[in-house]
Amino acid sequence: MAAVYDFTRREEPWVVIVPQDDPLLERQLIALEEQGGFVFHLSAEELATPEGVFTAFARTLEFPGYFGRNWDALVDCLDDLHGSRHGGRGVAVVVRDADLLLDAGHLPLFVSVLCQAAARANSAVDSDGEPWDRPAIAQHFAFVSRTASTGDFASRLTGDDLKVEVVGQYVTVSPAG
Repeated sequence: MAAVYDFTRREEPWVVIVPQDDPLLERQLIALEEQGGFVFHLSAEELATPEGVFTAFARTLEFPGYFGRNWDALVDCLDDLHGSRHGGRGVAVVVRDADLLLDAGHLPLFVSVLCQAAARANSAVDSDGEPWDRPAIAQHFAFVSRTASTGDFASRLTGDDLKVEVVGQYVTVSPAG
């Protein structure tokens, strides 16, 4: 049976919610690093507000000074992780203690933005089907849950723009379409 998700490939799902100490996540992160990719860790405590999201991502992923500190700018900067700063190598962002975000009003939008960014980063062509002037990279996001059930997360990630699936102990999220 194939893995529910694979951070070394440019394939959906872009966001996964996993239980704490998930052996698949640990294997995926090691495999990505062995291929020269980068793994970044964030604490959900920092992401409790939209401003916290922008600050933590900008600092941790070394966004350029012109980062606009809004959702569209977050998509753009995550999509721009191809160039000299990260050398066209894969990126995984791991959010620890994701349970703390369950009641955050911005959680669905936050996950939607991450899906948008990863869909662009993982694609070799733009929305018109024209080739990008940069390489596509594997970009994925993992939310690590200490205690919340898959149903808790899945029920909060509803919306027309997200495809949310519960697969055993995982929640996988991709753009709807």
